[in-house]
Amino acid sequence: MAWMAANAERRGDPRVLWSEVRSILMLGVNYGPDCDPLAALRERDRGAISVYSRGDDYHDLIKSKLKQIGRWLIDRAGGDVKVFVDTAPVMEKPLAEAAGLGWQGKHTNLVSRQFGSWLFLGAVFTTFELLPDTPETDHCGQCRACLDICPTAAFPAPYRLDARRCISYLTIEHKGQIPRELRPLMGNRIYGCDDCLAVCPWNKFAVASREAKLAAREGLRAPPLADLARLDDGAFRALFAKSAVKRIGRARFVRNVLIAIGNSGDANLAAEAERLLDDASPLVRGAAVWALGRLDRDRLKARAETRRDNEVDPELRAEWAAALGEARH
Repeated sequence: MAWMAANAERRGDPRVLWSEVRSILMLGVNYGPDCDPLAALRERDRGAISVYSRGDDYHDLIKSKLKQIGRWLIDRAGGDVKVFVDTAPVMEKPLAEAAGLGWQGKHTNLVSRQFGSWLFLGAVFTTFELLPDTPETDHCGQCRACLDICPTAAFPAPYRLDARRCISYLTIEHKGQIPRELRPLMGNRIYGCDDCLAVCPWNKFAVASREAKLAAREGLRAPPLADLARLDDGAFRALFAKSAVKRIGRARFVRNVLIAIGNSGDANLAAEAERLLDDASPLVRGAAVWALGRLDRDRLKARAETRRDNEVDPELRAEWAAALGEARH
């Protein structure tokens, strides 16, 4: 994640980001789910979307709340404020720990004794001098549930995450083809991954969010993969309007859907992968080759002569070679 390293100096000291800041208010918004967040993983012909993105985009909601708090603070104490929610090089999790909201667990996310692992974080920078709260201490103990459940072994050690293996990173931030060795481990996770959050024992104290705009839309709880594979750009934008999913674009999203289709074991979905061999996006075509090879190798071989020979993208030709190589074993 080069964008992290590029802003290391600004992340390491908030005063580099804004020289006038004297205090930081850290706030958490509960987005606890109203059902088992891992239930969708058992429905292999449907897509599993991370809890945080099943409702409206949290950025807009939280920024509005932070601005209200900022205005209240200015009215009461004067000075100036700036608000941030994933929009600037702010180290929200260590700041939240210093502010007493929770601690960074072994999965590197914030854990709250009151809300478990389900907190969005926002920051209000202010020129007003405030007394600091007591930092929270680590309460993970010997537990390693979050480390052990990770499908791709993305935790090389407690409190360390290898983003190159993290399904959340791969399905959201990664722009190219997902490494072939990791694809079978992704299951039907098509946007994000909740496994390490969902198994945290501190979730026994969590409660479902009361924020209506964060509530899961019925159509996003576990949508059929076949329906998602048929989304064109307009339909994708319409389905994910006001959702965080929209920002990755249709091509990356359908790439993820095709990997889930390849992992589904459902031969009925082979037709969806075959149709997308002709998609305009190289990202989609490459994932379609892999998915069809997993579900119907004979059909893939039958299409190879015309599709593969007409493919000009070297990376996609490599996808064909790999898929046909698997087909011979």
